[in-house]
Amino acid sequence: MGKRASHWITAVIILIIVEIIGFAWHAQHKASKYVQSTTPTLFFHGGGSSYHAEEHMVNAAQKAGVTKTVIRANIDKNGKVTLHGTMHKNSINPIVEVNYDDNRQLDFNKHGQWATAVVKELRDTYGVKKINMVGHSLGNISIMYYMLDNATNKKMPQLQKEVNMAGHFDGLDFAQLPSAVRQPADLKLDKNGKPNHMNATYKQMTALRHLYPKDQVEVLNIIGDIGGKTDGTVKNVSSLSLRYLVANRAKSYQVKVFHGKNARHSKLHSNPDVDKVLIKFLWGK
Repeated sequence: MGKRASHWITAVIILIIVEIIGFAWHAQHKASKYVQSTTPTLFFHGGGSSYHAEEHMVNAAQKAGVTKTVIRANIDKNGKVTLHGTMHKNSINPIVEVNYDDNRQLDFNKHGQWATAVVKELRDTYGVKKINMVGHSLGNISIMYYMLDNATNKKMPQLQKEVNMAGHFDGLDFAQLPSAVRQPADLKLDKNGKPNHMNATYKQMTALRHLYPKDQVEVLNIIGDIGGKTDGTVKNVSSLSLRYLVANRAKSYQVKVFHGKNARHSKLHSNPDVDKVLIKFLWGK
């Protein structure tokens, strides 16, 4: 082998080594921006939807370097949970995409049962002790009713961070819906977020005012306003009624309002600006 060829091979090897070091540094630099936790974050989709609605947010978290671990929990119409993918006990910031086969269920208690079944499966399979939860639209009900069922149960994984997105806590303003989940007429809130009228499910959720663990859960309420104080599907007043349910006991409670066409109800979960806020809140140092 001539000197020129030898020099060329050496240069190529050096270049490869530099690229490997650079890639490793870049990956480490991205990861260093985020907490290195084994707490899984569960994403719950909205009504008539599926885990595909969660993929944009999950992909954004992966691209940012938050995690390399994403699994899916599928719940059939009988409440049976099947896990797809693998999560190790030492996985960093793992994400669980939750998928309900019965995606139009209006019995809110069932959402609590299904969310509980998923969390139990994660606890029993992976030894999970703490969780974060993210809900969009009807997905918020899984979080609220999980807490109604489990907030004081020390044998269940404890909620740490909660993201509520486009939540219809005091109902949806659609005449065809049952009164228990329909937004009451002329709905207004006082300074503490207490509604002047409460539907049956909201009244049930008011138990959270004393059930939520004191100073444990950090809550982020994400709302879209495309004009007229609505995201086009859920009125802001219904979303903001979350405050009365949890803010008195939460470790922290904050509201982020997004505007423009990507603040529409069905666009919030695929809005890059929402991704940034979500990632910083859940995993930022």
